[in-house]
Amino acid sequence: MSSQATVKNVNIGIDEENRTKIAEGLSRLLADTYTLYLKTHNFHWNVTGPMFQTLHLMFETQYTELALAVDLIAERIRALGYPAPGTYSEYAKLSSIPETPGVPKAKEMIQLLVEGQEAVVRTARSIFPVVDAVNDEPTADLLTQRMQVHEKTAWMLRSLLEE
Repeated sequence: MSSQATVKNVNIGIDEENRTKIAEGLSRLLADTYTLYLKTHNFHWNVTGPMFQTLHLMFETQYTELALAVDLIAERIRALGYPAPGTYSEYAKLSSIPETPGVPKAKEMIQLLVEGQEAVVRTARSIFPVVDAVNDEPTADLLTQRMQVHEKTAWMLRSLLEE
């Protein structure tokens, strides 16, 4: 993010260099969250098999939660004085979650979503050092909440894979 992208006169007690680092981290988190949203929604539409009803409803709950989360993350980036990324091309560059070509079988969908949930946790966790260093409690709170949701969701999905 270039300094030209900042909103002038943001004076919230965090210097521009650290606001930039946090906004960059949150932009990666936003990209991961949106990519996982899209993957989860795709799997909701295309899941088949004996677990159809369970997975169809579970995936809907998950993508709905992710859709709300992207707004919270983007608004925090804006509060820090930066524009939030909002295009597929930006998300493709920023996200750590790969796209899934084709339509995997239900069990593979579950495994891919576990991996996606865990990737979001890792991205959120990676932002903490700078957030903690500058006492950015609003971002720390957002990251903690996101990590709790994704860790719990990954656990629930992993439970479906056990025999």
